Amino acid sequence: MMVSALIERELSTDTFPIRHGVFVAVVGPSGAGKDTVIGYAKARFADESRLEFVRRVITRPSDAASEDHDTLADAAFAEAEADGAFAIAWEAHGLRYGIPADVDWSVANGQVAVANVSRSIIPALRDRYANLAVVEITATPEILAERLAMRGRESRGEVLARLARSTSVALSGPDVTSIDNSGTREIAGERFAEVLRKAMAFSDLSSMI
Repeated sequence: MMVSALIERELSTDTFPIRHGVFVAVVGPSGAGKDTVIGYAKARFADESRLEFVRRVITRPSDAASEDHDTLADAAFAEAEADGAFAIAWEAHGLRYGIPADVDWSVANGQVAVANVSRSIIPALRDRYANLAVVEITATPEILAERLAMRGRESRGEVLARLARSTSVALSGPDVTSIDNSGTREIAGERFAEVLRKAMAFSDLSSMI
């Protein structure tokens, strides 16, 4: 049996949502710089054992211009999902994305898990984790368009369509923090670092209850 399936079976004896730790869900439109902000925090907290920066599984080859992730073909992804390999999975822009199931174990044991996710799965994450912090990384429309154009992956029409989709799901609630990444990465990075410090402090207190 896969390790992820064993984790799922062990956790199933407890009632969801999973408690003790914190799941930090980083969301935002393409071009907002989510990976840049996460990368800043990862370097900032390189020696922090309470933080887990989640390595996603995506049905897209990894390259130097994108995040460091694990890759599965569509069929292999579907098989892994059926075997319980993911805590949660979703589809966006013609790709499949998965968060490995061992994240559940990390959160249940008091760690702070940080992952780049889709806005569309926030309701599911709120059901799954008792302590969820949503961090929305934003930037001005002009900067978003410029960053997407610089990637060279899409036509102008595809860029405009992607930007339109990014505003189709509104986020609200006391667990949502918005960070403008239109300026230098240090400004947004330090704001994100403060969110993570608060999450770690909360996790420390929650695990003592």
